[in-house]
Amino acid sequence: MNSAALSLAAPMQEAASEIYLIDPATLALVDLNDCARQNLGVDGAGLRGASILEVAPELDGATLAGLLAGLGEDIGAQRCLRTRMRRADGSTYPARLSFLRTQRDGRALLLAIGDDLSPGQAAAAALAEYQARFNAIVDHTPGLVYQFVLGADGRHAFPYLSEGCAALLGVQPAALQADPDLFLRLVLPEDRKGYLEAMAVSKLSLSAWNWEGRIWIDAWKDVKWINLRATPHPGTGGAVQWDGIMTNITDSKNEQQEVLRSRARLAELTDHIEQVKEQERARIAREIHDDLGGNLTAIKMALAMLSARLPDDQPGLLEKASYLDDLVDRTIEAVHRISLDLRPSTLDLGIVAALEWQAREFEKQMGIACIFRSAERDIELAPDHAAALFRIFQEALTNVAKHAGATRVTVTLRRQRQHLTLAICDNGRGIVPADRLKPHSFGLRGMSERARALGGTLTLSPAPGGGTMVTIKIRLTPALARSEAKSEANSDARTDTR
Repeated sequence: MNSAALSLAAPMQEAASEIYLIDPATLALVDLNDCARQNLGVDGAGLRGASILEVAPELDGATLAGLLAGLGEDIGAQRCLRTRMRRADGSTYPARLSFLRTQRDGRALLLAIGDDLSPGQAAAAALAEYQARFNAIVDHTPGLVYQFVLGADGRHAFPYLSEGCAALLGVQPAALQADPDLFLRLVLPEDRKGYLEAMAVSKLSLSAWNWEGRIWIDAWKDVKWINLRATPHPGTGGAVQWDGIMTNITDSKNEQQEVLRSRARLAELTDHIEQVKEQERARIAREIHDDLGGNLTAIKMALAMLSARLPDDQPGLLEKASYLDDLVDRTIEAVHRISLDLRPSTLDLGIVAALEWQAREFEKQMGIACIFRSAERDIELAPDHAAALFRIFQEALTNVAKHAGATRVTVTLRRQRQHLTLAICDNGRGIVPADRLKPHSFGLRGMSERARALGGTLTLSPAPGGGTMVTIKIRLTPALARSEAKSEANSDARTDTR
């Protein structure tokens, strides 16, 4: 078969791109067109029979073998690679070769089409490749990738909107670019103020713009939560441009709100359980005090009568009677102690009296000095609130006795307008953050939950001079807050009169 039979067809000879006809078995050049000869600096039949590896020295047999394997046996399948072509004078230039299988006169050949990448063309090709990669990334990014420009005159625009615009906002990119105010109209009226304020702060400080809000999707008659995150860049003439992304956070927001609702229901249940527990404690305390206490008192009186009638010549019986009388006394004391533990009767005298009594009891039982300070003689609290605050105080003192190694505790109760604050400060070894995270630190958790059920907070902090300070702050009921405000007003009026 002569070489002319395998030469390139006339249109290929006249093509503006380099074209090479290659024997896939030997990689020898069967023919090349005029453009290739001109770029390589050869004339006539020059390079026929030479290997393509001589013309493209950066290629190797392994690379081409892999390329051929990728092409398979399909006619028309194509693979591309970048390389450098070597001219006859030894200089090189960048090129992109596209390889595909072809047949001429029943012979399987390899066709290589080369594009000369001069500096301008190389830059254009690199830009096109970068753009293709960018588009691939953006198209697979969940959400809307966008650019937003706010001019010094207040006018704004969306120079770029990805195809995710329609899926997220229900609006085509062209429609939003033609009417940039459309996005603000999508934002629910109650969320627009936050959106504009976040934009203004980001513009003023050139800090990241992060906003969450709801939009109305008219196409689906539905509300979506979206998160907007964008980075600002100063532009010309006082303008600011943001590059960012908007994503649909409706599912996560709904889950978050459900968690909050669940926590609220759990807090209500916990509060209800605590109230029921306090009521049950009060009931048991009353029954123990009234029934057992009354019965024990009657037994003691009966024993006294029997002891008085025992003959003097029966010392054994007298000793037994004395023992039973002591046993009844100890039982009466135990009943009294258990009743107080269940519900101190001092709570009926008010929270100030109850806390002061507990401080004295702690000092007497533990041998740790406990000083109680309060400018108020009485503070009106709902019974369940008073009981909960008292239990927190008891648990705090128990923790001091068990863990603090303190020799002194100072307790301060003060009322400040709409809040009541109880501070327990010890001079012990203090508490470290790891102690709060212990898996079985139910005391601290219980105290915190009780404070939260009261609509308040519990904080732990280092005490002045060492030790730990536990601060419980709860909000007073509206009626009590008004009473406090009225009391302060009357006090101010008396001061002015004087």
